[in-house]
Amino acid sequence: MKSTDFSKHLSDYLTQYLPIECGVSPNTIKTYSITFAILLRYLKAEEGISPDKLSLKDITKVRIIAFLDWLQIERNCGISTRNARLATLHSFFKYIQYRDMKGMKVWQEILSIRFKKCASPEMAFLTTDAMKLLLMQPDISTRSGRRDLTLLGLLYDSAARVQELADLTPSDFRFEGYTTVRLKGKGNKSRIVPLSENQVKNLTRYMQEHHLFEPHANVYPLFSNPRNCKLSRAAILGIIKKYTARARLINPAAIPEGIGCHSFRHSKAMHMLEADINLVYIRDFLGHSSTTTTEVYARASAQKKMEALKKINPSIVTDRKTTWQKDGELLNWLKELQQKY
Repeated sequence: MKSTDFSKHLSDYLTQYLPIECGVSPNTIKTYSITFAILLRYLKAEEGISPDKLSLKDITKVRIIAFLDWLQIERNCGISTRNARLATLHSFFKYIQYRDMKGMKVWQEILSIRFKKCASPEMAFLTTDAMKLLLMQPDISTRSGRRDLTLLGLLYDSAARVQELADLTPSDFRFEGYTTVRLKGKGNKSRIVPLSENQVKNLTRYMQEHHLFEPHANVYPLFSNPRNCKLSRAAILGIIKKYTARARLINPAAIPEGIGCHSFRHSKAMHMLEADINLVYIRDFLGHSSTTTTEVYARASAQKKMEALKKINPSIVTDRKTTWQKDGELLNWLKELQQKY
């Protein structure tokens, strides 16, 4: 079967340009691939264009906008998902600009499609007491409970992204002096994160129980499923949902809805901020490329806002009372008078 110009460019984009020229991670390429798979299904179902017949000339600004609207209306996707799909398409057509000059006008029309504005989602995080409550939920008398405690504790203690946690192997840890873990983040960037003493104790016991200190286990998944494959992001989320549900039964007010994998990362960052750790260090701990990203935690910290307000002279706004309110004897006399009449 003869390939179309679209299939050729898409294949080169996903297999050559992104991984080799840009150094994009496999997870990002997978996410981009999902966008194109959905687009192909849309074009076949709604436009009657089969994937094997699809050419670049078939993709226009009008069709892309219709696809984005379809995502929201038919697939019930939120604005953030719509924008993420559009970002993928923008990236592809920026690439196409240099490969197909004849269609430059069309590609630039697609690139002119604007992202929809949407309200920033509320950051879900746990207080220190709530995190302690959550980490008390795994039953450490069982093998699975001990694994779950180690997993949840490491997710919080290292502020790892869920994929960073899933990808860990025993070779990523260094136990000399103080214990550190190497996390491989976005864009294949690595960072070294120190771990707390209690987490190291849990981690050591877990690795000993699962024989992960053996030389042959050096590249095994740190957390694996019954098939000895690394846990998926969905499986890790399932573990989190299981224990947040238990903790919520004990203290519903402490465990808000919407707690997920990233909430552990948010919680660690907030707790570091509230401990007066400089944003620069928090940035490096989280693996952000700029403190601009990290500043979201400073904006979200209600405790820090209250501490800042307390530094303002409290006498500016006074507790104003009338003379008779200040005079306890007069007030009591008025109360007695009310009782008489």
